[in-house]
Amino acid sequence: MDNFSPSRIWIMRLVYIGIALAILFFQLLPLDARPSRWAGPDFLLAMTLAWTLRRPDYAPALLVALVMLLADLLLQRPPGLLAALTVAASAFLRNRLSGQGETGFIGEWISVSVVLIALALFYRLTLIATAVDRAPLTLAASQVVLTILCYPAVVAASQTLFGVRRLTPSDAEALGAR
Repeated sequence: MDNFSPSRIWIMRLVYIGIALAILFFQLLPLDARPSRWAGPDFLLAMTLAWTLRRPDYAPALLVALVMLLADLLLQRPPGLLAALTVAASAFLRNRLSGQGETGFIGEWISVSVVLIALALFYRLTLIATAVDRAPLTLAASQVVLTILCYPAVVAASQTLFGVRRLTPSDAEALGAR
């Protein structure tokens, strides 16, 4: 099946939604009742950034907003805050790295790392400004660090299991012309 056919694009959008729902399912499972000293990585955020960087047609902004809003509601976070920040971060990364086809993975990883840190800071500052209860700083910092560290594994899994590869410049032109 052609990588740019509408049916392939819609199937991959459904796959994105399915993976997001599976991640949310496992986040909601009560596996341990004791409070943890560290927070695990945010796989949903890492997957969203990886998919929007590599194949923006598989995870358009509206779909990202809906999936992240659902995550906000299910995980009892302030509704829409992380969704809006994720859409802004993915749009920033998409626009920043779209013309740089020769940028290697290390450059992509550094860019994603900087954006993840900025996203966490904006999220935390917004919670402080609105006087909303927030997790301890060590938990938030451990989640950001572990999300940054798991990003290569998320990219590798997306590439090998689901075929979400970075667009070549000619592919980007063909996609942009459509």
